[in-house]
Amino acid sequence: MADDKKYGTLAIERNELVSWPNPSPQRPYLVRMDIPEFTCVCPQSGFPDFATIKIRYQPKDLIVELKSLKLYINGYRDVAISHEAVTNAILDDLVALLDPRWMRVTGDFNVRGNIKTVVVAEHGARAKEPVSE
Repeated sequence: MADDKKYGTLAIERNELVSWPNPSPQRPYLVRMDIPEFTCVCPQSGFPDFATIKIRYQPKDLIVELKSLKLYINGYRDVAISHEAVTNAILDDLVALLDPRWMRVTGDFNVRGNIKTVVVAEHGARAKEPVSE
């Protein structure tokens, strides 16, 4: 019975980012997603790190399927990785999947040891659009 895993654990282990066709590829528009329950593990101490991951992007031909994004993000919960590395890894994986016009990933980490860390990584040039952040 020790090998019995919950269906959620299995889904996270098998996670694969999935894209869908952009329903409006003819215009630049902004997609904003906030993931307020992100966790990973500090590679130095082994203590958990908590963050809000903010993803902003202007799609070209593809958009990310949200359930696949949720499972992908949850896959970091036991990964020992720095704030800088995880923010850039998320950006790299999403850019490789979507090839967006522009993308920004922000890792807004909770205070730890009296230090607040925010890491911002970007790809591409943002087109002018009427929607503000």
